[in-house]
Amino acid sequence: MITTQKILDGKFELEMHTYGSGGEPLLFLHGAGGSLPSEPFLEELGHDFKIFAPHFPGYGESTGTEHIDDIEDAALFVHQVMDELKIPSANILGHSMGGMLAAEVAALDVHRAKKLILAAPAGFWLDAHPIPDFFAAQLDEIAGLLFHDPNSPAAKMMTAIPEDFKALEVMYVERVKRLATASKFLWPIPDRGLRKRAYRIQSPTLILWGESDRLIPPVYANEFTKLIKGSKLETIKQAGHMLMYEQQGAFVKAVRDFLKR
Repeated sequence: MITTQKILDGKFELEMHTYGSGGEPLLFLHGAGGSLPSEPFLEELGHDFKIFAPHFPGYGESTGTEHIDDIEDAALFVHQVMDELKIPSANILGHSMGGMLAAEVAALDVHRAKKLILAAPAGFWLDAHPIPDFFAAQLDEIAGLLFHDPNSPAAKMMTAIPEDFKALEVMYVERVKRLATASKFLWPIPDRGLRKRAYRIQSPTLILWGESDRLIPPVYANEFTKLIKGSKLETIKQAGHMLMYEQQGAFVKAVRDFLKR
């Protein structure tokens, strides 16, 4: 189901996707590329949880990005969304940029995230293992950065370049809009000081990483497990940065097992 939520008396309008009708609330925070109109892995998780998957301002039909300047604004915005949805505490799942944001939300208020799942999260920078500049990548380079198999059906579907000029123009405009928002948190490097705040995270935390991630190398997983006390790492084989699409079954099982434990 898709609804529009007015946040802070209409300062923001949020395109909200929900999955499932019962179970504990699970908040999903998407990555820099945004969300698909329908997310199969969330549909599957919706059998067990009530899932809230907002499009962040600047994505889809969500508005108000001009009111968010930095990662602190973004984290406070998520807290406000949860307040207005009357969700004092929830399991939070974040992917890539959304993982970075989920970690900041959990660090800001240690009671907000019941359990935390970070899927290939951004948030750190290692000089010895630089992260490729996603903002400078050409369209035909993106699949190789994001997927274990850039020729897989999922990769081709998500990174196809339209042949129709009008469709290509629309795609470029949407991409520019999304990356303009993401750049506030990820450019020139995806590090906004999370390293200084990660010690505050008290939620049981699962870190998921694709073994073949070429965008944020798996070595970054060690930084998260080192800095988030008691966190657990699970690596998914034959998966790149978009692990929930390439290995949906393994991804959903890992999330479900962790949350049901």
